[in-house]
Amino acid sequence: MSAYDPHRWTSHLFDIEGSMIREILGRVSLCVAWSAIVVSLYKFGPPMFRSFTIPETAHALLGPSLGLLLVFRTNSSYDRYWEGRKQWGSIINESRNLARQSEIWLAGDRRLVDRIIRWTVAYGFATMHRLRSESSLGDVPLGLPEDEVQAVAHAEHVPLAVARKITSITHHAQMEGLIDTTQRRSMDDNVQVLVDCCGACERIRSTPAPYAYVVHLRRALIVYCLTLPLALVERYEWETILVTLMTAYILFGIEEIGVEIENPFSYTINDLPLDGLCATIRRDLTGILDKPTDKVAL
Repeated sequence: MSAYDPHRWTSHLFDIEGSMIREILGRVSLCVAWSAIVVSLYKFGPPMFRSFTIPETAHALLGPSLGLLLVFRTNSSYDRYWEGRKQWGSIINESRNLARQSEIWLAGDRRLVDRIIRWTVAYGFATMHRLRSESSLGDVPLGLPEDEVQAVAHAEHVPLAVARKITSITHHAQMEGLIDTTQRRSMDDNVQVLVDCCGACERIRSTPAPYAYVVHLRRALIVYCLTLPLALVERYEWETILVTLMTAYILFGIEEIGVEIENPFSYTINDLPLDGLCATIRRDLTGILDKPTDKVAL
């Protein structure tokens, strides 16, 4: 994700990275080349080519329908993007809650506090790599036993394996009498929310827009942009090329933005900053380990 100042328009006028220009360049160039051919044939070709033009009004009738298709595409993609961000916000908050409770309720055994907090940090990284189709915990030093880390890293579902580790530790704490049933249930609720958030993100990643909708939208875009020169050439002649360029750039760009953000968990500039979110969890939680538990006067 790229940080930017939304009030500075001039800083974005010449940006290439993240602007979808590279992705749509081929399609836009094809439409521009086709418009140049249409204008050339209209101006210099045999008179028969002039009969291939179509009325502007007939072509304009397609515009509202195409606009509705594009609006639905971008709205549904942004809903997925924002839903992913909300789920990661919940992962951050529940990680903090789990660490907060562990620090106080398990103060009698700092070793267990240390293990729960470090495995909670590992959960964020495990979820990130899971969403990027990478079965690992990454190369981030977690301060956990290497044999346990390797066993978890080779599990079929790494975030679930990490969650099981945390649940096992809280169960052990209850058996040792450090926490009661209510406290353990509260901590388990935090773990459950973490697992639910991972599942919600997996749902977003594994469920793209319906195939029929995508195919129909792209066919409509191609038909609209390729017939546009035929509707404009009679009135605008050579200016048709410029109008086609602008129209194709805008329409194909909107569609490509929808494609870009419908899976917000990858590495591109328009995806969610998962590395930064995981770093936030690590910084906040390891900060608890670096400071002694505050003593409250009663």
